[in-house]
Amino acid sequence: MIPQLRGWTAVQRTPQNNVRLGATLCFVAGATNAGGFLAVGQYTSHMTGVVSSVADHLVLGQVGLALAGLASLVAFISGAMTTAWMVNWGLRRNLQSAYGRPLLLEAALLLIFGLFGTGINFFAGLFVPLTVLVLCFIMGLQNAVITKISNAEIRTTHVTGLVTDLGIELGKLFYINRLTREKMVMANRKKLRLHAKLISSFFVGGLLGAVGFKTIGYVTTVPLAILLLLLVWRPVLNDAKKWMDLNHPDHEL
Repeated sequence: MIPQLRGWTAVQRTPQNNVRLGATLCFVAGATNAGGFLAVGQYTSHMTGVVSSVADHLVLGQVGLALAGLASLVAFISGAMTTAWMVNWGLRRNLQSAYGRPLLLEAALLLIFGLFGTGINFFAGLFVPLTVLVLCFIMGLQNAVITKISNAEIRTTHVTGLVTDLGIELGKLFYINRLTREKMVMANRKKLRLHAKLISSFFVGGLLGAVGFKTIGYVTTVPLAILLLLLVWRPVLNDAKKWMDLNHPDHEL
């Protein structure tokens, strides 16, 4: 299984690897989102809710809360921007780890999230806002990775869109074609299975993440970070080795 993981984040991938990577990242996103809610009382992948809350708080005159929501939105956007920068920088240099580097950063940030946990109980006023921003950044970072890899066919944190697409395909599946046989309404069963798999992965991740944070606390982030490292370590190592060979004094130009 582990050797197969190497190709999931490679520049050249199969559609099957895209689905596997998407399901894995959905699992990580669900676990992080659920665990983050138990930690700071806020879901950090739901930007629809964040934007709506900013508008509500402004109307109610709660400027501080509106600014906090705006900061969360900026953190999410910054995460997506960071992925775009890192991926394009890597692709222009023909790096095998172009798509894996943002996930490497995400693994590091998950560990930082775990470290924040030790300080939240003592310095809640400082660490809770920082933790929310880190989690929003992670969600934006990760969602942009799979969006770039799959050419926007797969997303891992935007469950609203996944559920909407699932509902559309289910509507087609149960549509009764009575009037004409020329233009049949047919469900895309491949998309149906894909959306069901991604939603299920997010749910299972959320379930296990919530159980983990409830029972063992912030150390739950460690296996999530290890999972991401398993996805990216080989391409990153290969690029590092290639760079060292090119910069070795004995390398012939």
